[in-house]
Amino acid sequence: MSLPAGDPYADIPWDDAPPPDDQWAPPEDGWMPPPDAAAPYGAPAPGPSLPEHRDFVGADPRAVLHEVYGYDEFRGTQAAIVEHVISGGDAVVLMPTGGGKSVCYQVPALVRPGTGLVISPLIALMHDQVDALVANGVRAAYLNSTQLPGERAAVERAYLAGELDLLYVAPERLNTEPMRRFLEKGTLSVIAIDEAHCVSQWGHDFRPDYLGLGDLAERFPGVPRLALTATATPATHREITERLQLPRAEHFVSSFDRPNIQYRIEAKTDPRRQLVGFIKSQPAGAAGIVYALSRKSVEQTAEYLRGQGVDALPYHAGLDASVRAANQSRFLRDDGVVMVATIAFGMGIDKPDVRFVAHIDLPKSVEGYYQETGRAGRDGDPAVAWMAYGLGDVVQQRRMIDQSPGDRSYKIRLGQHLDAMLGLCETVGCRRQNLLDYFGEPSQPCGNCDTCLEAPDTWDGLVPAQKLLSTIVRLQRERNQSFGAGHLIDILRGASTDRIRQQSHDTLSTYGLGADLSDQDWRSVIRQLLARGILVARGEYGTLALGEPAGGVLRGETAVPLRRDIIGRAGGTPRVRKVSASEAVAEGDRDLFEALREWRASVARELGVPAYIVFGDATLRALAEHRPASLGDLDGITGIGAKKREAYGEAVLEVVAAG
Repeated sequence: MSLPAGDPYADIPWDDAPPPDDQWAPPEDGWMPPPDAAAPYGAPAPGPSLPEHRDFVGADPRAVLHEVYGYDEFRGTQAAIVEHVISGGDAVVLMPTGGGKSVCYQVPALVRPGTGLVISPLIALMHDQVDALVANGVRAAYLNSTQLPGERAAVERAYLAGELDLLYVAPERLNTEPMRRFLEKGTLSVIAIDEAHCVSQWGHDFRPDYLGLGDLAERFPGVPRLALTATATPATHREITERLQLPRAEHFVSSFDRPNIQYRIEAKTDPRRQLVGFIKSQPAGAAGIVYALSRKSVEQTAEYLRGQGVDALPYHAGLDASVRAANQSRFLRDDGVVMVATIAFGMGIDKPDVRFVAHIDLPKSVEGYYQETGRAGRDGDPAVAWMAYGLGDVVQQRRMIDQSPGDRSYKIRLGQHLDAMLGLCETVGCRRQNLLDYFGEPSQPCGNCDTCLEAPDTWDGLVPAQKLLSTIVRLQRERNQSFGAGHLIDILRGASTDRIRQQSHDTLSTYGLGADLSDQDWRSVIRQLLARGILVARGEYGTLALGEPAGGVLRGETAVPLRRDIIGRAGGTPRVRKVSASEAVAEGDRDLFEALREWRASVARELGVPAYIVFGDATLRALAEHRPASLGDLDGITGIGAKKREAYGEAVLEVVAAG
C-alpha cells in the first residue's frame, strides 16, 4: 500500500529502503564475523561507542531512574506503565509530547534481561535519542541506512553478544525477513513501537510499514510490547490496538493537555508582517519553528525573516542533504535560531527549549496541528503556538481535497479532518477546550489561550450572509456563472472594475448592497461560511457555491453568529513579553546561570552535540539556585545522573565556585 499522491508527509525523510540483505543482516546459515574480524568489504569495524557497562537487570526501577536520568520520582502514569511492562505485560500508551514516553520503555529495557528494541519512524529521532542515552551511560545504538556496512556489522555483533541495552530500527527495516531472523538470534527485553499512530489510516501521517508490525508477538513470544503515541483520537486509539494486535494490552491514557503552551490564532492579512511582529514579541534569543505548506513559501519566508533581522533558516526535502543537515545542526546547537520548514521538520527533533511554533498556513488536521505545536515547550517552560489563518487557506484546502486522487471514503476522511481544524480556528470558546475535546478529553476553559484572555466579539451575520448567497444564486440561475470570493466581494461592495462592467454585474439587484462592510470584513464572512459548510469552494479556481445549510440561511431559519476579526495587529493581541531563560532565574543567580550556559555551550561544541544533551535549562537553573559545593551535592540536582555527574561534575563545581 502506498501513500496517496500529493500526501503532505512525502517531504519527511523516513529511513530509506534497507541496503541489500547481505550488507547488513547475517546470511541464512547464521554466520556472523567474529568480534575481531574486519567488516565486510574491507571497511574498518570498530564497535559502537558504548559507555562502560552497568548492569541494571533486576534493579529497582526508581533507582534506575535516579542513577541514569537524575530524577527521583516518575511522573504521572510512568511508574504504573514501567511496573506493568517489567512484569511482562503489553501496553498502549497515549501521552502528550514532552510527557516522558521514552522512560516508559527505556527503564523496562534496562531492568529486564536482553536488549530493548525500539521501532522509530525517523533517522533523526533515532540519532537524537541514542546520543542522549549514551550521554546518560546507557548502551544504545541504531541500525539504519546512514551507516556504512562496517558500522552496521559492529552494531550487529554488539547485539548478538548481549552488549546493547537498546537498539533502534525503522519499521521498513524491521519488516524484512533477514532483519527478523537476525533479531531472533539475540534476546529482546521489550519491543517499543513509537509514534504508533502511524499505523492508523485515520491518523495524520500514515506509514504503510507500520501495518506489518502486528505479528511481532508471534515472532517474539513472551516479549512485552508497547505502542506509544502523543496524537490519537478515540478512533485512532482503537485502530492502533487492533492493527498492532494488542488485545490484552493495558491502556494508559494521560491528559493531552500541555498547559505551558498558549494557543493563539488570528486572522491572516499580511502573514509575513504578522509573523515578524509575533517573533519580535517573544523573548530575545528564543528558538522557534515556522511551518509553511510549500517549499517555495519556506524559502521566501526564511529570506524575508532574515531581512527583518531574524536568524532564520529554511528546511525542506528539496534542499541538498548537506544544507538540511547543516541547518538542522545550527538549530539544535545555537540559541535564537528560527527554522522555517515544511512539516517534514520537527518530528525527529528532540530539542526541549523551542519557545514557539508558528503556522503561516492552515494545517490539514487537528492531529497534525497538535503534534507540530507540541514541539514547543517540551521542557515544560512557557511556550506559544501561533497561527495566521485566512480565507485562502480554506479555499486551498478544500480544493486539494477535491483534487485528491483517493477514493470517496478517503476524501470524506480528509474533509472530516479539515472540518475539525476549521472548528478549532473559528471557535468563540476556549481553544484548549476545543482541542482536548477532539481527543475525547473533557476540560474547562484554560484561561491561557487567546479566546480566554480576550473573549472574541461576535455579531449577527445573517443579513450579510443572505446578501452573499443571493448574489451567488442570481449569478448561477440567471447567467449560469460562478465566481470566486474576490469578484463576489467587488459586486457586493459596488466596485467599478473592468470585469464588472464587461459582465454587466452592476445591474444585479445585489450590486452595492454590501458597501457597509470592508473587503477584509467580507473575506471574514466568506471564510466563516466556508468553515461551516454554508458555502463550498469548487474546482481549480475555488469558485463559490451554496452548501447544504444555505437554504435555511436564505429563509432566515438558521442563525449566523460570526466572529469579529481583529485586523491589523502584527502578532495578534499585544501580550506581556515573556521572560527569557535567564530572567526566569532569581536576580542574584542570573550571572551564575549565564556562566553555566556558556560552559554548557563550549562543552556541547567540543562534543559536537546539542547543548541540551549536556544539560537542560532546568538543570542549570537548579545549579544556579542551589550552588552545590561537592560531588555529593550534585546528587540532588534534577537531571544529573551518575554518568553525567562523573563526566561533568568537577567542571560544573568549578563554574559554580567561580560564580
